[in-house]
Amino acid sequence: MSRENMSASPPVRGRRYVTTRSRDLVRAKKKKKSYFDYSLLFVIIFMLAFGLLMLYSTSAYNAAIEFGDSSYYLKKQLTATCLGIAVMLVVSFLDYRKFVWSGVVIYAVSIVALFLVLTPLGMEFNGARRWINVGISIQPAEIAKLGVIIFLAVLVSNNRQRLDRVTMLIKLFAVSLFPAAIIYFVTDNMSSALIVAGIAFIMLFVASPKYSYFVLAAALGVAGIVGLLTTGNGFRGERFQAWQNPEKFASGKGFQTLQSLYAIGSGGLTGKGLGQSVQKLGYVPEAQNDMVFSIICEELGLFGGIAVIILFLIMIWRFMVIANNAEDLFGSMLVIGVMAHISIQVILNIAVVTNTIPNTGITLPFISYGGTSILFLLTEMGMVLSVSRQIKLE
Repeated sequence: MSRENMSASPPVRGRRYVTTRSRDLVRAKKKKKSYFDYSLLFVIIFMLAFGLLMLYSTSAYNAAIEFGDSSYYLKKQLTATCLGIAVMLVVSFLDYRKFVWSGVVIYAVSIVALFLVLTPLGMEFNGARRWINVGISIQPAEIAKLGVIIFLAVLVSNNRQRLDRVTMLIKLFAVSLFPAAIIYFVTDNMSSALIVAGIAFIMLFVASPKYSYFVLAAALGVAGIVGLLTTGNGFRGERFQAWQNPEKFASGKGFQTLQSLYAIGSGGLTGKGLGQSVQKLGYVPEAQNDMVFSIICEELGLFGGIAVIILFLIMIWRFMVIANNAEDLFGSMLVIGVMAHISIQVILNIAVVTNTIPNTGITLPFISYGGTSILFLLTEMGMVLSVSRQIKLE
């Protein structure tokens, strides 16, 4: 065979071509890496640590008087936080698609748990019957929030082609309003009912292309809430009047609001210093719960309050990044639901503390005292981190 024929041999070139192509495919596969949102994880851990610190600072005085142990609330919250972190880590390493089957289960369990409040298992605290005792105290409204997020995400992903129909939107919203109605009428917890309805509203708003329907629904909803508050004759009517003129109701429904505003005002720009709050010494009732943000502003000043808000904004930003890059619609809707939950609760809590809206019992996520709340919040964070793990980076 001649030298020309040997140099032009097709098999050699063919083998060289196959080898090069295979190497390119291997390199392409290696470039795809799983993503994990460490920025969100850092914010969560920081918020938990900060929350425990502020909880002890806020509750030590009352705990020492009521229970003879200044760290009573801290110990209970720390136990729930450690359990919640363990659950978050386990959930984060599961494939979030496995949560599809759990949506209807958690939704159904939350409905049953809400009705159990009316049974002997129900517990009353400060005149409100919103908990059940099953060995530990659980607030069923927190289960309902998680159940609505997962179940509605499943329904949206299964009906994605019909989300432009008003009948389908009404059906999906009705499914979410059912537990909200039970929360309101059975446990008389208007704030949690509004949060559940708000979660569903935001999830459907993001998923549906028909924005005009939601503008009308929002207008009707706001009008209904205002009408309920202004025409109410019970304690909600009194709270609305106290919101308009807290000084007039300084010895009644306006007392907590006024003391909260005093705490914020006395903190100034830089605050009195960590642990130096005066208002927590019996002036702000249950300061470790709904009004913890006012004590943050008193001890750490306006800068401390703004820093907390910025941390929540960073958390919401990370939610948006994960939702936009999720592998499928179900994962995206899960993250949107959690984002809606955190956003609504933060906005309403700070609005109540600053007397922007009438007083209602809404805790500040990750910071306020509440074992059930922190446990289910961290479960939701685990779901978001699970969705982030499925994102592939090129």
